[in-house]
Amino acid sequence: MSSNIMPNPGLAPTESAPTGVVEEGEKNPFLVTLGERVRTLRARRGMTRKLLATAADVSERHLANLEYGVGNASILVLLQVAQALHCTLAELIGDVTTTSPEWLLIRELLHGRDDDTLRRVRESIGELLGTGGSSAQFNTRIALIGLRGAGKSTLGRMLAEDLGFPFVELSREIEKFAGCSISEIQGLYGQNAYRRYERRALEEAIQIYPEAVIATPGGLVSDAATFNLLLSHCTTVWLKAEPEDHMKRVVAQGDMRPMADSKEAMGDLKGILAGRAAFYSKAQHQLDTSAGDLAATFHALRQVVRASLQVAA
Repeated sequence: MSSNIMPNPGLAPTESAPTGVVEEGEKNPFLVTLGERVRTLRARRGMTRKLLATAADVSERHLANLEYGVGNASILVLLQVAQALHCTLAELIGDVTTTSPEWLLIRELLHGRDDDTLRRVRESIGELLGTGGSSAQFNTRIALIGLRGAGKSTLGRMLAEDLGFPFVELSREIEKFAGCSISEIQGLYGQNAYRRYERRALEEAIQIYPEAVIATPGGLVSDAATFNLLLSHCTTVWLKAEPEDHMKRVVAQGDMRPMADSKEAMGDLKGILAGRAAFYSKAQHQLDTSAGDLAATFHALRQVVRASLQVAA
């Protein structure tokens, strides 16, 4: 067995680069780093290239090309290699949680845990790092999350007036930062730039307002860092509604784009809602805004928030 153990992630003495390898500068940087990770993982497990090729059921030549960054392997081949190395595909391809032994040990501890356990771990980490934790449920910043048309702006203004808190429409704050409309930000600078403005607007709102009602854009939950910031510093309420109500309310606001192809638009809306529901459900409270009229819905929201803030209703 000791003959299979290599002292470093490079080549074993009997291994050589495949013939006809192109110069390093001509290779795709991603394929080069992918190959380096394969060699590193192989060395960590004390496997020769021949042994790994056999375990992964790929040719040794194919594996050699992969390791040298000249083989553009299919996702199925990468999955076979990952399984043979007893690692995740993420570890093979590379992400932040695979960059150090500590990250990998943390991943292993969390693997297979249920959502409730993971939530408690996240809150404990937030408390440890000073970025907020389970105490966020008592925070006097109230953040309303949910898809457009859920009632965040209407109910948010009513709630802010009732509590005597400032009302912050985060979309308007984003536009102030950028100096142009949301659609212009996305059209001119792209989605990544929009997410940066969104994060800055939330950071400033948290810094300025110890008490506030914040209406958030529907897509905020799609950026994990921004959503984590929100969860850590705000009492969160998910305003839920039926897809048909979302659509009807958006159109009532004067936006006719959803009706350009109503059947397809409704399908897209349901898909977005399904994709984000797991994130929206991380809010401390949920309220169905399709269950009653505006007055009844506001009364229910008022009771939930005042109970959370331990303020008499």
